Amino acid sequence: MNSNVKNLRFPPLPIEEWEDTKNTLHLFLQIVGKIRLGLFPKKNHWWHVPFYVSVRGLTTGPIPYRGITFEMEFDFKNHVLRIETNEWASRTIPLKGLSVAEFYENVFSCLKDLGITAEIRACLLYTSDAAD
Repeated sequence: MNSNVKNLRFPPLPIEEWEDTKNTLHLFLQIVGKIRLGLFPKKNHWWHVPFYVSVRGLTTGPIPYRGITFEMEFDFKNHVLRIETNEWASRTIPLKGLSVAEFYENVFSCLKDLGITAEIRACLLYTSDAAD
């Protein structure tokens, strides 16, 4: 193992200081994940729904859609969601300061601009608030 990797230390992440950010990001990820779930061809054991680690954050990987392919990547270095197609069309959504509702509207507006139609069930799922 490379000694640089072996000695790598991550900074502390006290949950109390960033819990609101964590919860918001969780909901942002659910929105994008549900889009992938709805559009990607089904595979056994939900193999078609994970996010993948990229050099800048998390990505859906390529999603086929009516003759094109697109990808949605959370770029945590630049604090944006980037949506790109294999036809070199792209849209970027800044993440900082957005409410979940604003993020949702921006994502679906960008998809529409790119000629991509997606529908998801817009409700809280899989959160501690969902049972209330």
